[in-house]
Amino acid sequence: MRDEESEVAEIRDAVHLCIDMQNIFAPGGLWATPWMERVLPTIVEIVSHHQPRTIFTRFITPKTPEERPGQWQRYFRRWHQATRDHLPPSALELVPALARYVPPLRIVDKPAYSAFSNPALASLLIELGIGTVVISGAETDVCVLSTVLSAVDLGFRVVIVEDALCSSSDVGHDALMTMYRTRFHGQVDLVTSAELAEYWRE
Repeated sequence: MRDEESEVAEIRDAVHLCIDMQNIFAPGGLWATPWMERVLPTIVEIVSHHQPRTIFTRFITPKTPEERPGQWQRYFRRWHQATRDHLPPSALELVPALARYVPPLRIVDKPAYSAFSNPALASLLIELGIGTVVISGAETDVCVLSTVLSAVDLGFRVVIVEDALCSSSDVGHDALMTMYRTRFHGQVDLVTSAELAEYWRE
């Protein structure tokens, strides 16, 4: 929970970045994230209320490890089943409950953890006059974390919907929630989905 004494300013000029809600992370997927089913209804509700303001991201694995630089090659040799030479194409698609919104909603594909590893995303947000990114998705302590830190570095206000995140690690999730509350005052706000509905003024 957020500190009861803290206040969240109204959310304006914002987009909802829904991070990597893909079949590969769903139950039965190669990188299954057990919490995904629990938070999916909350994410669907956010998307349904903010469709013109939602952008989905997908983590797109390489066809072969050699398509990625440096340590990524070692990573994908370890996870060779996740390369596109071995992975069914459907694994990288959004889960069905969210895929039905595309089109017209946008998808930004990315080669690394951060949504901003695709430079087109920052360009798009600047073009749209966005000042705040509202973040949901998977995983709290990997792709969400990387996206949050990139957004902070780029000067965006970050609003994390804490009941719309999932991770395969309870310890990692809890540690990140603590870090955001104690280390990023003024740049990162944590809200529940109910609070998001209250504070977001498009």
